Amino acid sequence: MTAIGAQAQRLLAQRRPQKAFFETLIRSLIILCVAIAVVLSSISVCDGRWLLARAELFGLWHFCTVSNSSVLKCSTDLGLANVEGLSVGMIPIRSMVSFAVVVAIFGLELLMVSQVCEDANWRRKWSMGSVLILGSFLLSAAGVLSFSILMKDHLTFMGFTLTYWCEFIAAFLFFLNGISGLHINSITHPRNRVGKI
Repeated sequence: MTAIGAQAQRLLAQRRPQKAFFETLIRSLIILCVAIAVVLSSISVCDGRWLLARAELFGLWHFCTVSNSSVLKCSTDLGLANVEGLSVGMIPIRSMVSFAVVVAIFGLELLMVSQVCEDANWRRKWSMGSVLILGSFLLSAAGVLSFSILMKDHLTFMGFTLTYWCEFIAAFLFFLNGISGLHINSITHPRNRVGKI
């Protein structure tokens, strides 16, 4: 009976328990929120016009002026903005926020694959995806903060455009879902359940 009991425990330990409905729901919501964050960040980076100050529109890719007839005149030459260090400083900011989107897409792909193809390494894939999402948060937050520091002489709360707030919200969602992904993986680890049996 002892040998049979030991064999049964080994089989129980090797078998991956089925995920509960609540766990599946939370993981699905995390994936959905990450997808929304990727869309928001992509829109923000592609548009890139983040700050309106004194009839001037400052962006990642363009500098625009607003004429009396409300017509935008835009140029890719950021030196026309007469802001010290804008041309050089915008290069790493563009790189950070653009790379944040790329990293987030890879992270989202790992999260989705871990749920669709539930092999022996699905939890590791989920953890890797969550870490990549946290990496996207760091890059995105660094880009937003660097832009604010670079444009500190022109900042007004009402001057931030909708696309700037899209990037800000995306950074927050990256952080929230990256942490949540790692947390739910730790509290539902099979070894924890085996130890309770």
